[in-house]
Amino acid sequence: MKMKIQTSFYELPTDSHASLRDSLLSHIQNLKDLSPVIVTQLALAIADLALQMASWKGCVQTLVEKYSNDVTSLPFLLEILTVLPEEVHSRSLRIGANRRTEIIEDLAYYSSTVISLLMTCVEKAGNDEKMLIKIFRCLGSWFNLGVLDSTFMANSKLLSLLFEVLQQDKTSSNLHEAASDCVCSALYAIENVETNLPLALQLFQGVLTLESAYHMAVAREDLDKVLNYCRVFTELCETFLDKIVCTPGQGLGDLRTLELLLICAGHPQYEVVEISFNFWYRLGEHLYKTDDAVIHSIFKAYIQRLLHALARHCQLDSDHEGVPEETDDFGEFRMRVSDLVKDLIFLVGSVECFAQLYATLKDGNPPWEVTEAVLFIMASIAKSVDQDLESPPRPTPCRGQGRLPLGQVAQSPVRPDLEYPVLGYLMKGLCDRRLASVAAKAIHNICSVCRDHMAQHFNGLLEIARSLDSFTLSPEAAVGLLKGTALVLARLPLEKIAECLSELCAVQVMALKKLLSQEPSNGLSSDPTVPLDRLAVIFRKRTDPSVPKTALTPFSLCIPQIWPVLSETLNKHSADNRIVERCCRCLRFAVRCVGKGSAALLQPLVTQMVNVYRAHQHSCFLYLGSILVDEYGMEEGCRQGLLDMLQALCIPTFQLLEQPNGLQNHPDTVDDLFRLAARFIQRSPVTLLRSQVMIPILQWAIAATTLDHRDANCSVMKFLRDLIHTGVANDHEEDFEVRKELINQVMNQLGQQLVNQLLHTCCFCLPPYTLPDVAEVLWEIMQIDRPTFCRWLENSLKGLPKETTGGAIQVTHKQLTDFHKQVT
Repeated sequence: MKMKIQTSFYELPTDSHASLRDSLLSHIQNLKDLSPVIVTQLALAIADLALQMASWKGCVQTLVEKYSNDVTSLPFLLEILTVLPEEVHSRSLRIGANRRTEIIEDLAYYSSTVISLLMTCVEKAGNDEKMLIKIFRCLGSWFNLGVLDSTFMANSKLLSLLFEVLQQDKTSSNLHEAASDCVCSALYAIENVETNLPLALQLFQGVLTLESAYHMAVAREDLDKVLNYCRVFTELCETFLDKIVCTPGQGLGDLRTLELLLICAGHPQYEVVEISFNFWYRLGEHLYKTDDAVIHSIFKAYIQRLLHALARHCQLDSDHEGVPEETDDFGEFRMRVSDLVKDLIFLVGSVECFAQLYATLKDGNPPWEVTEAVLFIMASIAKSVDQDLESPPRPTPCRGQGRLPLGQVAQSPVRPDLEYPVLGYLMKGLCDRRLASVAAKAIHNICSVCRDHMAQHFNGLLEIARSLDSFTLSPEAAVGLLKGTALVLARLPLEKIAECLSELCAVQVMALKKLLSQEPSNGLSSDPTVPLDRLAVIFRKRTDPSVPKTALTPFSLCIPQIWPVLSETLNKHSADNRIVERCCRCLRFAVRCVGKGSAALLQPLVTQMVNVYRAHQHSCFLYLGSILVDEYGMEEGCRQGLLDMLQALCIPTFQLLEQPNGLQNHPDTVDDLFRLAARFIQRSPVTLLRSQVMIPILQWAIAATTLDHRDANCSVMKFLRDLIHTGVANDHEEDFEVRKELINQVMNQLGQQLVNQLLHTCCFCLPPYTLPDVAEVLWEIMQIDRPTFCRWLENSLKGLPKETTGGAIQVTHKQLTDFHKQVT
């Protein structure tokens, strides 16, 4: 029933609305002693009906009058009054801004009735815990809607009751959680502190009284309550953040709020401090923008204390063995700590912090888990330590700490005098099953930062690359090592690059050949994704902008070496999307890397792509096609061949999209098709505009504007924008008049349909974040022919539904004319 009302209410005739409402209200009364789940679903159905049924005026008043005198009806009355404000902003209802404004005004008008009802319920509830939970949940819901009068609420007994419940040691977990949620909602509701000052002061003072209750919960090891208090303290800090930064230590900027968070940071469980991370991020952001040395100095001590607490939380158990997991809960917490430290380090100063942390290792003889945690934090800030290699050597954790795991510390510039001991140590690590992957990551980082230094070690790196499979490396670590090796390769003398590159590729080509010659039945894996990924990364690093153009020439010599085996792999595994995708990725980086040098590859590659795509519509071929157009679309001799490729790829693509729900089921295909079409518009617009495939592509683009998929929608809108822009941008190229004429022809045929669809899409299909993209398309249409666009827009606006079946005015004539005027 709830789903029907939520999604299909418009199907009901208007004269049946009242009888449906009366039937639901009697149902919930009769079923109130059944399962709470049923009561909640019925309450949601009633709330959704009230929001869509414009003829039901003052629904709150009706409900309160009907049920408030019967004590047994209060629980479900409170349930309806809890979900009603929550449903106002429900995306599934799509009630429209006019109706939403009307409802919020109506709920604001009756909010005092609800507060009076809640006060009555408190008196009747006595010590009935379930009833108190319902009261607090309902109050929180009305706070969230932002319609309660803050001056009235500041003096309400409900507020003092909330803090009473949170201060008492004997409060049960469920009631404690409901009261905490409600206080958090109240704090969230007064985000504009100045306009809600009386309530802000009451909440501020109320939360500060909870410190001793927090300590009691810690003493009793009641983690649920500790987490609740930390949520409340964090919400307090979030609400008063502006005051804390602008007037630290004064009034509502009182820094006792930060002390509460640092007390929580001292709790032994890391889940507690994690709650406050978002606030610390925001504080760092505010302080960074403020850029006031005096204010920064006030917060420096707080951030230092936080960093020390975080280092303590990052400690592994003393009996932990092996390399810590990055993917379990604790591993993810440590990664979040690392991100937070990077964001806050500017307040403390990375060099100073690095030195302090190092001192804790050097001065004492800490247990291994303390050392590891401190190194973990040091690794987070290593990149921000701007090491001046000319300055006197600073204390460095690499010297004299040979037994320590080095991991990411290698991301800070390595001093030449440390290079040999560090590399020797990491080579040992590669041979240790447990340390191989982290040692590989460190070598990759050193190669990235010290390319010139590492050129002399290239033969060693090549040896490692040849025997990658003899180390127990994760796939990512193996690829990382090759990444590092490929980066150093570009620093070799030009004559050596070709030979070394050929050797580097040969290892992977041999592995692929071996897999191709294997009979699938001999029980061995014939999965070529590992060598394909490794080959891809060798070429990928060559597209790095820091690699000189001259260093790319040897790469084109490698194309004849790799193409036959890639071609054979594509044919053998043409039905396997995962493997085909890896082949395309490899080819994409190869084409990008050698640019015009891969011209010999174009003919055989396009022929094979089209043949395989006819049988198996892997969207990665469309993506690879867009790369080819990007690289060769400006070459006169290649344009016709590329257009033939596009037309050949479009036939199976359109057939795929014509299937039922084709667009929704194949968003990747939509994304890649319009990326390809957009590349054509950028590189060779006249070729596409004159082709037979132009109108069908545009018709599919119009259909695909309704697709609620971030990447696909973005590609469709970009294609439409770029297409129309070619008829607007007078870039003094000789074909501008031709382009303009062709675009006008296209728009005369499909312009009105496009504007209708874009408007419909904005109102009924797309989430708000996509609207700027739609706006840019409409803007371009307007640039082509303003009077015609004004007429198209007017026709589209006239076609919109003005009223809902529930009788709510969705849009007034004045709103439509105002909108038309603002847009045009």
